[in-house]
Amino acid sequence: MANHSRPHICQCLTRLASVKRNAVVTVYGNRIRTGREFVDGVLSLAAGLIRLGLHNGDVVSIAALNSDLFLEWLLAIALVGGIVAPLNYRWSLKEAKMAMLLVEPVLLVTDETCVSWCIHVQNGDIPSLKWRVLMESTSTDFANDDNQFLTTEMLKQHTLVPSLPTYAWAPDDAVVICFTSGTTGRPKGVTISHLAFITQSLAKIAIVGYGEDDVYLHTSPLVHIGGLSSAMAMLMVGACHVLLPKFDAKTALQVMEQNRITCFITVPAMMADLIRVNRTTKNGAENRGVRKILNGGGSLSTELLKEAVKIFPCAKILSAYGMTEACSSLTFMTLHDPTQESFKVTYPLVNQPKQGTCVGKPAPHIELMIKLDENSSRVGKILTRGPHTMLGYWGHQLVQENVASSESRSNEAWLDTGDIGTFDEFGNLCLIGRSNGRIKTGGENVYPEEVEAVLVEHPGIVSAVVVGVIDARLGEMVVACVRLQEKWIWSDVENRKRSFQLSSETLKHHCRTQNLTGFKIPKRFVRWEKQFPLTTTRKVKRDEVRRQVMSHFQILTSSL
Repeated sequence: MANHSRPHICQCLTRLASVKRNAVVTVYGNRIRTGREFVDGVLSLAAGLIRLGLHNGDVVSIAALNSDLFLEWLLAIALVGGIVAPLNYRWSLKEAKMAMLLVEPVLLVTDETCVSWCIHVQNGDIPSLKWRVLMESTSTDFANDDNQFLTTEMLKQHTLVPSLPTYAWAPDDAVVICFTSGTTGRPKGVTISHLAFITQSLAKIAIVGYGEDDVYLHTSPLVHIGGLSSAMAMLMVGACHVLLPKFDAKTALQVMEQNRITCFITVPAMMADLIRVNRTTKNGAENRGVRKILNGGGSLSTELLKEAVKIFPCAKILSAYGMTEACSSLTFMTLHDPTQESFKVTYPLVNQPKQGTCVGKPAPHIELMIKLDENSSRVGKILTRGPHTMLGYWGHQLVQENVASSESRSNEAWLDTGDIGTFDEFGNLCLIGRSNGRIKTGGENVYPEEVEAVLVEHPGIVSAVVVGVIDARLGEMVVACVRLQEKWIWSDVENRKRSFQLSSETLKHHCRTQNLTGFKIPKRFVRWEKQFPLTTTRKVKRDEVRRQVMSHFQILTSSL
């Protein structure tokens, strides 16, 4: 007999079917569904999956853009004890096959965008695959007896909708395999439990202040942990979901007005796009309906924050630091609160050398500690433990570290985040960089992210990537690649009459005024004309940037 005291993400269905029974819960284009209609869809699909033959612990891969049906599939699979493994729609067919060979799905669900995967994935390619389903019937009739494709509607046919769900759990209470990757190497499947999602959702509800009256715009893909964890928080609280297939700044701004959006999540690049499009198409018009914005994926620069406040003057803007292995957010920090007139983010020790980026305080359920470096009394690896941490990487044992910092913590397992940081005197976590990305220059450690955070504070810089280049004297030389804002020009010949001019000396001076320690200030700067190369999970490919920088220096040297 199932133990129904165990956490399950589908426990949100009862609230949706009662409190939101006749209220709008999902909006996707012209398709609008109430709480009762959405829950009935989940239950019908779950019954169809059982009839199809899906069992506890079976993995289902979903390759699709955001939609209400994506949410429906997520909950239906979880309800019957399956495990959802979302595939990134930006992947090539080869990358998708690699991911599926890792997690061994029995069912592949795709939408029109990824339908070619259904066509070209043969049963021999993925031996575990039994069924292929199109999320919706497309303009071309793929679902027929010849190709053995099913559709969501086919699975729902002839299904009696039960009044109350009967939950099932996969082994270890796993519910989602979320793919992540570093700046190099193949994506890894992070296995996340029901408990992790519910704990993370409650933290977001408590700290951000989400409620059942919120109208949430899905700006982040449901294939990523940020999109998934925020979606779960909104399902739990009973908010209304407005879904765009994928983020587009112009469309997002229009939908915010049309649907009276109250909250959304963003990353710095998205916010920059919203600001740019708002300036060009709406002449900087205000949106006073948005009340909550949660930023992740890197800190908002002072310039971006100022512009965001102009567009969304009534919004409480928060920033979160987290990772897929921790089911999203570990710490939160309020950047702007319109209810507090004199609200300012306090950066202590402003006259001391700047060390890291302040990312706020831990969420209620989070335990954090710093395992100090041998040569430091304050800085070290950021470790975490709690119900939010992953079960492990799919197919591998969870890599944990035993930290004997005190008798009470001896022999207890902590998850190494892979980040380096410190706590300030107010208990805020300050993020310095990735432990495996540090630059060793003149015997000192430099973390690229710390330098990048300082550089993007300059109004002339859009983005920056800092790398280490081999140097005979220093071991590695700190080099910064920078992308300039519109109207700004680069010239190492100083002209004080020009207002929008940047040079190496200008940026070095900026770093010094921001109290960046001398050995961390880049020795060389490279103007970067195009977008930085990114992985499919939107992380900078530092090795590729480094190769291009070294090639650039070789060309300069050979021309002298």
